Amino acid sequence: MIEELDVVALKRERADLGLKAGDEGAVVLVYGDEACEVEFVNPDGSTRVMTALPVDEIEVVWRIADHRTGKADRRAAG
Repeated sequence: MIEELDVVALKRERADLGLKAGDEGAVVLVYGDEACEVEFVNPDGSTRVMTALPVDEIEVVWRIADHRTGKADRRAAG
């Protein structure tokens, strides 16, 4: 399942959005199991495109869940 802050890549070109297959963006909102709002940024960090995409047009390349710190880690750090 896709989560907010996951990094996803386009599976196919979306010329209507100025995006090509392989372009990566961050999920900023999940609309159930069917679509996600994804932000694609320019090298300077400004938003290039923010759009809702069906989940079948994207694939996760980096999962936020794999990089979350556990409760024990937060206690030790804090």
